[in-house]
Amino acid sequence: MMYLKLPREDFDAFFKNLQEYGKIYGPVKAGSSAYNFKEVTTLDEMDLSYNRTIVPPKKFFVGLKEKIFEFDEKRAEFREVIEDDPRKVIFGIHSCDIHALKLLDKIYLEDMADKYYLERRRNAILIGIDCHPDEHCFCKSMGTSYATDGFDLFLHEISDGFFVRVGSMKGHEIVAKNKGLFDPVGSEDIEEFKRSQKKRLDEFKLELNLSGLQDMLELAHNSQIWDEYAEKCLGCGTCNLVCPTCRCYDVIDFVNLDITTGERVRRWDSCMLRRHGLVAGGLNFRPTRVERLRNRFNCKGSLLEGMLNCVGCGRCTVYCPAGIDYVEVLRKIAGD
Repeated sequence: MMYLKLPREDFDAFFKNLQEYGKIYGPVKAGSSAYNFKEVTTLDEMDLSYNRTIVPPKKFFVGLKEKIFEFDEKRAEFREVIEDDPRKVIFGIHSCDIHALKLLDKIYLEDMADKYYLERRRNAILIGIDCHPDEHCFCKSMGTSYATDGFDLFLHEISDGFFVRVGSMKGHEIVAKNKGLFDPVGSEDIEEFKRSQKKRLDEFKLELNLSGLQDMLELAHNSQIWDEYAEKCLGCGTCNLVCPTCRCYDVIDFVNLDITTGERVRRWDSCMLRRHGLVAGGLNFRPTRVERLRNRFNCKGSLLEGMLNCVGCGRCTVYCPAGIDYVEVLRKIAGD
């Protein structure tokens, strides 16, 4: 890891120079209190003090809806469609979302790599930035409040600029091309960085005890807690759509009017929707809202990929139209 300092007066020049790597996407305010990653051309368009975006940055790597191939059954032809993915810079990504992408990397790149995901990851530069937690953040409890890898550059604000960690070869290349903008870090910068990190950790108010979580979820299989929250749940799937680690998708064939040609499309799906569990013959292996709710919480608490499937971003709680609090449910499950 290389450590550098980006003086505040050089921040704008650094941002402008990033445009040679592709389009820049940053957190932009949408409405009174919500944020989304959108294309930006100036620093002023972004609000780097944001807590979370509505849709996580996984949208840049897992298409909401994408064509896989076109087909012609009459000719027995199948043409794979791989659209050119332009280079992009995702500016201002938080550590919890970086951890979420590391989980998606395990799913989409290990064993048999997903070529669509791989191409998008190769063409992206991740610039991380520190955040300050609100009442819904619990990434400290999940061990995702600090990223040690998975980014190209990570910026930590200090009094006269940014303490910068360089986390990849791409990051080193960016620094090399902009070496006139960076300074070596001094002892005062290091001490200020340490103090700011301690202060930030002290700002977390929401905590979740993870001790024995997998056992608690298994033991609660028949708990009335699921019935209690299933009564509130609308079954809309919003929690899945805003979750940075959810990756359920559906594959659909759209057939043209000639009945022989069409296209196969992959799109985001939600395990909270009734149709998600439908299989051939009309059987639904998860027909009730209780079963779907329980499944989602068991999925988030899973260690199947060697890490928890929740990064503590708080999106599912903040954007749930029924007001279901994720941490509250798990606390009840654990008997707290």
